[in-house]
Amino acid sequence: MSSSSPEAPTCPNPSLEQLEQEARTRGLLLRLQVSRPAGLAWGLRVGVARRDGERLLLLGELKGWALPSARGLRLDTMRVQAGDDTAALGPLIWAATFAWALEATPCLQATILAIRDSDAQHRRLVRYFRGLGFAPLRELAAGPADLAPRLLWGGSGLLMRADCAEVLRRSVRRLGGLDGL
Repeated sequence: MSSSSPEAPTCPNPSLEQLEQEARTRGLLLRLQVSRPAGLAWGLRVGVARRDGERLLLLGELKGWALPSARGLRLDTMRVQAGDDTAALGPLIWAATFAWALEATPCLQATILAIRDSDAQHRRLVRYFRGLGFAPLRELAAGPADLAPRLLWGGSGLLMRADCAEVLRRSVRRLGGLDGL
């Protein structure tokens, strides 16, 4: 049997602990803030920072939530500071998010909105999310049936869904330098 990715059968996905160690070797601090009010759903914030003397400088973060179901991971806001030596921040944040989801929740799939603030930005988001393994699910537009989802997601755009293990694998590949994992 052949595979499109030669390392896929022999390279298991890293754990969240291994990703935290990888961040430390890069001089970064990777932290997850997880809440679970009333035990119903998880609130998630993933942050990557760097020490700057006595203080921490936040370089990137992702926010989302997870419902207790196989398709329950919902990702909302992802921000990464531009600058020198920040190329690994996005892949590290994505990898940590999906490692956490697979280790701590029943979530096997994630949903994200490629928001339509402008056509050019929307096209960039769709291309970026496709590269991570997300596929189109449905368009949220101005119809009455879309009102509730638009309120939940904060706007119109393309809802996309991905397999958590696949996004983790692609993120680790983009991160590179994980020889020991």
